Amino acid sequence: IGRVRLVMESALTARDRVGVQDFVLLENYNSEAAFIENLRRRFGEGLIYTYIGSVLVSVNPYKELEIYSKQQMERYRGVSFYEISPHIYALSDTAYRAMRTERKDQCIMISGESGAGKTEASKKILLYYAVTCPINAHMATLGDRLLQSNPVLEAFGNAKTFRNDNSSRFGKYMGVQFDFRGAPVGGHILNYLLEKSRVVHQNHGERNFHIFYQLLDGGDDNLLTTLALQRNPQNYSYLVKGNCPRLSSVSDKNNWKVVMKALSVIGFAEEEVQKLLSIIAGVLHLGNTQFGEGEEGETCITTETHATNLLGVDVSALGEALTHKKLTAKGEEMITPLNFEQAMSARDALAKAVYGRTFTWLVEKINQSVALQVGTTPYDCMLLIGLLDIYGFEVLQHNSFEQFCINYCNEKLQQLFIELTLRSEQEEYEAEGIAWETVQYFDNKIICDLIEEKHKGIISTLDEECLRPGETCDASFLEKLEDTLGGHPHFVTHKLANGKTRKAMGREEFRLLHYAGEVNYNVNGFLDKNNDLLNRNLKEVMCQSHNQIVSYCFRREEVMDQKRPEMAATQFKNNLMKLMEILGSKEPSYVRCLKPNDAKQPGRFDEVLIRHQVKYLGLMENLRVRRAGFAYRRRFEAFLQRYKPLCPETWPNWHGRLADGVSTLVNHLGYKAEEYKLGRSKIFIRFPKTLFTTEDALQAKKPEIGECKNGFPEWRLITIQSGWRGMKARRRAKRRREAAELIRKFIKGFIYRHEDYCPENEYFLDHVRYSFLKNLRKNLPRSVLDKTWPTPPPSLVEASENLWRMHMRNMVVKYCKRVQPEWRKQMIQKVAASEIFKDQKDSYPQGVGRLFLDSRLEREQINLKVVQTLGSDKVQYGVPVVKYDRRGFKPRPRQLLLTNTFAVLVDKTKIKQRIDYAALRGISVSSLSDGMFVLHMPNEDNKQKGDVVLHCDHVIELVTKLAMMASKVNYVNINPGSITFAVARGKEGIIDFVRGSELKVAKGKRGHLLVIAPQINNI
Repeated sequence: IGRVRLVMESALTARDRVGVQDFVLLENYNSEAAFIENLRRRFGEGLIYTYIGSVLVSVNPYKELEIYSKQQMERYRGVSFYEISPHIYALSDTAYRAMRTERKDQCIMISGESGAGKTEASKKILLYYAVTCPINAHMATLGDRLLQSNPVLEAFGNAKTFRNDNSSRFGKYMGVQFDFRGAPVGGHILNYLLEKSRVVHQNHGERNFHIFYQLLDGGDDNLLTTLALQRNPQNYSYLVKGNCPRLSSVSDKNNWKVVMKALSVIGFAEEEVQKLLSIIAGVLHLGNTQFGEGEEGETCITTETHATNLLGVDVSALGEALTHKKLTAKGEEMITPLNFEQAMSARDALAKAVYGRTFTWLVEKINQSVALQVGTTPYDCMLLIGLLDIYGFEVLQHNSFEQFCINYCNEKLQQLFIELTLRSEQEEYEAEGIAWETVQYFDNKIICDLIEEKHKGIISTLDEECLRPGETCDASFLEKLEDTLGGHPHFVTHKLANGKTRKAMGREEFRLLHYAGEVNYNVNGFLDKNNDLLNRNLKEVMCQSHNQIVSYCFRREEVMDQKRPEMAATQFKNNLMKLMEILGSKEPSYVRCLKPNDAKQPGRFDEVLIRHQVKYLGLMENLRVRRAGFAYRRRFEAFLQRYKPLCPETWPNWHGRLADGVSTLVNHLGYKAEEYKLGRSKIFIRFPKTLFTTEDALQAKKPEIGECKNGFPEWRLITIQSGWRGMKARRRAKRRREAAELIRKFIKGFIYRHEDYCPENEYFLDHVRYSFLKNLRKNLPRSVLDKTWPTPPPSLVEASENLWRMHMRNMVVKYCKRVQPEWRKQMIQKVAASEIFKDQKDSYPQGVGRLFLDSRLEREQINLKVVQTLGSDKVQYGVPVVKYDRRGFKPRPRQLLLTNTFAVLVDKTKIKQRIDYAALRGISVSSLSDGMFVLHMPNEDNKQKGDVVLHCDHVIELVTKLAMMASKVNYVNINPGSITFAVARGKEGIIDFVRGSELKVAKGKRGHLLVIAPQINNI
């Protein structure tokens, strides 16, 4: 049997002082007082981690502990879960090894109240993987980006609350992807329910999101001037409501530097950071926008605002959208003015929407940075560890829509936890051949159904009330709940309650009896928060923004889509269902975080607060499920290794079957049949008292074991010592002989080095070859342009040439794989342009040397009616052109828009002509530097208008894209002198091309169109 460390059992000797390391070993496991007393003892000794079986309970120490060093990581690396004291690293390592050995995805779920240390726990887990997992240069960069995503998400998603100076105001699921070697190769983040209402309102003593204060305190003067900001947070309406501009425990200036560095590490371009900060500043300025009444009583903006410039929108358009509402009835649009309160609500709704969508964009951008690179790892070889850092059960003085969603999430997580824990227990029992005993526990499915059931649940009722025509309000929603859910055992309102309960409830509240306790929810604001809708005209203004982030967040498709978006609660429910699917498909591990006091003081243990959290986290229920069968279980070899001194037949060694050895040991110790069971590979002990008695017996036996060792005969010691010294001397002599033989081989090999391969020189030549290959490995060319290559020995010249070719080919393949999609697209288009124009058109060198853009028209330059007319046919490329009439050659400015199947010529808001790619007969251009080109159309029908004569400043780019989309690359004709085109059926026109000093297009002789193209000196 190998040497097994059982520090956990060793610590049982000090259990009266430091408590037990696993709550399942509590004798009175049904006692909440015993549970909390065990936590208090351990916390008093600086031991913040305790197990409930495989669940880790963590108490926030509110101070730095010397238990997170690299040496500590190595201590827990590769060690079985129970072999060493409880730690976040032990749980992290167990999940990682289970992922690798069992080839199953894992998930670590971290929950707890605000301030309990959830975010810090997830950071510790990520840091453990970053340090202990095998990595190369790319993986090190990935690890840095995953770690640096934390300060960025904290800046934009965390805030100071009454309970926590760095409270996460959103739920986060981070997945880290690993390859077959166990190295991290990618990651992704899902975010849930950002508390957008914090942008416009904070309770007293709380702050808005950190980034606002960091920008004002840490941004340099030039940046603040550019953003039209002042350093004093009190100057901004959205930052004064909590009356807490500064924090003694946090340096906003230092955190600003950390965030800016993190954005750079993640891969944000300077322009993107500038646009992002412009949005943050724009939200602050939006909050300072004031409204008043005009001469005719209409609502109007009374203050100048910089928000329009920063958000990249038109001043008058935003002013109109904030003070008016666009309605659509029976296909007709109507504009109605807003009163003062409605305008204020529209402003706040816009601020929340802008910030919330920007946060989603930020998460997507981080995901792009840490995503698994295509081609690095086959998808079926990839494994994943997920980290769920989610808000714990919340019971505040005033509970609203946000607390309802948070507590609903915790109900679902509790339901999943009990289900997975019971399943895990049952599977272990079945694997060991132990009879499974039915466990009695509280099934909170009744509460989940109360909230989420279709047509009858609270969320369905809320949606119905939001969609119901006529006057609706929060009070009518409460009445609807009373009608629908009256009599439900877990639902109470003031109207339905008895006399005693009524005294503790307001008339605008309803109470849910959650698994963790009773919570009163105030319905005020439920309907508005569930609607979470922007006026349509505000969306139209934002989708035309010059700020690329804003225009990305408010897409035109959303404006054109007439379908009503899902309500906020339904969106959250659907996202939660998807999260449950993700978690249910993985092997779970759990971290339950507790805060010892509300004052954030180290060493202070508030039993009332701890009892509250133990109840709301369902820890006692967890313990009861885990203790329903056997309190203690260990593999045979571990149990026998530790306790074998207690039985003469198993001491000092047992040479038979492990199961027989354990059976012999427990029979000698007098275990009764009801106290234990032997599985296939583990022993199960039902009562902690049985284990404690065994451990105490071992401690009493240790002095006797020591006396036996001290009484060892002296002649035996001398024999062992002499044998050891002799073995060391023989090893030393053998090494010397081998060294001398090696030197002789080298000398003889050097003498015969120019001879053919023979016994005299084989060792020397093998060494020369090995040395060359080893040197080559260290000095391989790093790029295709690097032509350096070590000089090979004569015997490896041919092999060296083959290796050089293989290495070059491999670097070319790697380079091609690293090419970003946009550059790959550029290269494909440039190759097509080369096939069409190279050595045939004068403007080709200049045209192909520039970037081919996705479009030469901004989104707002394309009229919205044109986009709506095109419907599902999306514009792939747009460019301004000049169309020349086929008769008279009058120039007319137009837009040429390319879709996947056809092109259209647009005059402002009207589509003038549609050109189907299938009907396109060819494209003609001249060989000179002009931008003229002709689209040849079929003219068999008198209804056809004839060919289309156009001029474009980007003719190389346009013709290349058009030819590729229409699959007409081989139908592009380059004519040196003139182009003949069809005016109408049976009639032709001619364009003549000549060189001159400057570009000129005019009507020439004989009714031809004359194009004078300037000479280009191509170097």
